[in-house]
Amino acid sequence: MLCTLTYSVKELVPFINWLYFFYAWQIPRQLTRCIVNQESQGGETDGKLLAQLSEGRRIYEDAMRFIGEFDKRYTVSCRIGLFEAQSEEDDIFIYNNGKTICLPCLRQQHVVSAGTPNLCLSDYIAPIDSGMKDRIGAFAATVTAEMEQTGADDPYLHLIAQTVCDRLAEAATEKAHLKVRKEIWGYAPDEQLTTEELFQEKFRGIRPAVGYPSLPDQSVNFILDELIDMASLGIAITENGAMSPHASVSGFMFAHPQAKYFSVGKIGEDQLEDYSQRRGLPLDRMKQYLSANI
Repeated sequence: MLCTLTYSVKELVPFINWLYFFYAWQIPRQLTRCIVNQESQGGETDGKLLAQLSEGRRIYEDAMRFIGEFDKRYTVSCRIGLFEAQSEEDDIFIYNNGKTICLPCLRQQHVVSAGTPNLCLSDYIAPIDSGMKDRIGAFAATVTAEMEQTGADDPYLHLIAQTVCDRLAEAATEKAHLKVRKEIWGYAPDEQLTTEELFQEKFRGIRPAVGYPSLPDQSVNFILDELIDMASLGIAITENGAMSPHASVSGFMFAHPQAKYFSVGKIGEDQLEDYSQRRGLPLDRMKQYLSANI
């Protein structure tokens, strides 16, 4: 099953996590609520913090102006795929129109804590020997390419546009994932969470993104493209697996009730070689994709 969800910019505003927007601008996280809700900082007398609050408010006002302009001209889209799947050891097998597509995964090799298992995303999919067919979601979200070029002749305004675009792509993913849980996949039809609870990831399941700690191999975007046709959203993939527009996010959705985010961390040469074979890519290329993990 494939579908494309298209959103106006303004309907995504409630799903923007401003904490990460201001992080990109080095504004302290404790000021986010004051800025977004236009609250005072009470009896705060720290000169540096007050200056950052003033700067944050200026940045936020400029960001909202961009959002208003974007809403008049552009949309943001998210492509969703839902497929049957099974796992075998550290591989996930995804069944798509008569084809079996293998998604090799990486497993933690460092000791997290005593008695804690080393996790792998394949742990959250029913194994083949169970005789059960499970499901997995695939997604990609992106802005309209021209949005990222706004203010290109002014470094400050260009950075505002870029950081707003990043947040809009993430917001589209948040909103789409909500619809997946409640309707498309429908494994949590009665979910009732506040926006704050969504940002705290209190929902069932996870949506690890490509390039993030539990799915660090950027070349996985080629597998995703085969599943959901990212070009249909206007996303191009470079030979290194990066996406264009830059304000794009992609990954997989898991519904297992015990699924949680984790970091693969450092892996040994043994797993690197094994993963390279399972991915069907040369070891030297794999070292480039996983340089932060070896």
